[in-house]
Formats: sequence, structure tokens, C-alpha cells
Amino acid sequence: MSEHSPVFVNTNNKKSCFKAGNEAPLLSLTGVEIARKQRTLRYRIKKSKTSYIMMCPYFILFFLFTVLPVLMSMGLSFTYFNMLEAPKFNGWANYTKLFLNDDIFMISLKNTLIFAVITGPISYLLCLLFAWIINEFRPKVRTLLTLIFYAPSICGNAYMVWSLILSSDRYGYLNGILMNLGIIDEQKLWMQDANLILPCLIVVQLWLSLGTGFLSFIAGLQTVDKTLYEAAAIDGVKNRWQELWFVTLPAMKPQLMFGAVMQITQSFAVADISIQLAGNPSVNYAGATVVTHLLDYGSTRFDMGYASAIATVLFLLMVGTNKLVQKLLRRVGE
Repeated sequence: MSEHSPVFVNTNNKKSCFKAGNEAPLLSLTGVEIARKQRTLRYRIKKSKTSYIMMCPYFILFFLFTVLPVLMSMGLSFTYFNMLEAPKFNGWANYTKLFLNDDIFMISLKNTLIFAVITGPISYLLCLLFAWIINEFRPKVRTLLTLIFYAPSICGNAYMVWSLILSSDRYGYLNGILMNLGIIDEQKLWMQDANLILPCLIVVQLWLSLGTGFLSFIAGLQTVDKTLYEAAAIDGVKNRWQELWFVTLPAMKPQLMFGAVMQITQSFAVADISIQLAGNPSVNYAGATVVTHLLDYGSTRFDMGYASAIATVLFLLMVGTNKLVQKLLRRVGE
């Protein structure tokens, strides 16, 4: 045996590893076992059992009303189910019909992607920009401005207001203003022209977009430690834009992530705006979205298997987009 080869010495009936010559312990087997035990889920739950017990009611409700319905919908997407008969397994038939034979779904998917690509990033940036500006005011003014900007997203009469603005006769507010200014000679059929429906719906969606994400940004800006700005100034940060990128945004990453999830969900789940303003179905399906198509099969035709397939595709689309946005947000401040 060489001079520096490890040997095992039995101390108190427990094996310990020493290095011959200086008798320094290398690694205790009992320590390895303890470390391995502490990494197990069972140990962590037992250690924090009080916290898990407190969260248990929420976990149960979340599983019953969120996780379980999603799993059931994925399972039903492989069946024919009309709510009168038991589900009948039909394999990939619903998905084959969805992507190869359903032209309306492809139109709806295109409109939804246009909605998401335009309204998602723009509404997200608007929420962040307005929250950043409003945060600079004094508390009372900040509270008033927050209410003014947040009110449209919770206003129950928002669709009625926009139906008056976009009314197709000459008494519609938008038509009246444009005709008085001489921009147009006759009234526009805003919600009956297939070329105008989608742009109008996008404008309305942007107007309604300052919702929960906007409030989360306001809250996040309030929690940024002011001493970070002093430290950043010492390190060479010279203007407000550098403060925003290197200090403010990295300090509020949880709120940025939450706001991104909310804006993604809102941009992909557009339905009420289209139904209330353009009708369902709209002219040439110009205002159709994936959710309106889902409601057509789920609430009108009661083809729950096919509706579940549509819902599953939308769910996977949202999850994929969310993962991409999370990857981009991790680079904030770099």
C-alpha cells in the first residue's frame, strides 16, 4: 500500500475515510447518506410540513379545477364525445380533421397568431412604460393615474362604448369625426368589412390591455431597493435608461415574468371582443379566433372531443410561447 493511499478506520462502529500520513478525513459515509437523504422530496416535505399543510387547500383546488380539467381535455381530444353518449376513442382523427380538413380553424389560427404577435409585445411594453412613468409621480397622483389606466380593463360597458364608436352608420362617433374632418366622404362599415375587422379588434384589445400585468409592474417598481441606484451610479450608470436596464428590470424579474404570462394568456385567448363587436361568426370569419372556434364546437355543436382537441392545441401554443418569453426575460440586465 502506498504512503498516501486512502484506508478505512472503524471508529464507534462507523466507517470513516482517512488519508494515511496526516490522518485528515476525506469523506464520511454517514455524511454522504445524510446529504443524499436531504435531497429527497420526502425529507423536504417532512421538514416543511407546516408550510405544506397551510398550502394544501390551494393545492387541492388548483389540482381539481386547473390541472385535472387540462388532463381530462387532453384525454377527450382523442375521442368522439357529444355529451349524450359515452366517449368513443378515435385516435388522431380530431387532430387530422383540425389541421387538414378544417379551413375555418386555419383562418382562426392565423388571426390568433396575428393578434398575439401584435398585441402581446405592444401591450406588454405599454404596461411597462406607463407603469415606469406613473411610478415617478407622488403617491396620490400615482394612485389616480393607476385607476384611470386600469379602469378600461375592468369596465363592463367597454364593448358598448366601442360599438358606439365603431357604429357603421353616420351617427357612429368615428364615422362622424372623420366625415366632419373631410377624411372620408361616406361612412365606413367598420365591423362589416372583412379588411377592417381585425385592425379594429386589435385597437380595442390594446385599449383593454392595461390590466393585471400593469398592476404587477406598478407593484414591482415600488419594491426596488433605492440603494441599488446609488450603487449603480458609483459603478458608472449615467442615465435613466441604463438604470432601467441594469437596475430596475433585473430587480423586478418576478413581476416581469408574471406580466408576460398574463399578456400571453390575454393575447391568445381573445374571444369576447370579437363576439361582441364583430359577431360569431364574423364576416368571412375575419374576426374568428381559436377560442371563438372552440366555443362554436363546445357550446353550440356540443362536439366536446373536437373542442378538446382545439383547446389542447391552444394550450400547447401558449406553453411554448411562455417558455420562449421566459428564456428571453432571463437575459434582462445582461
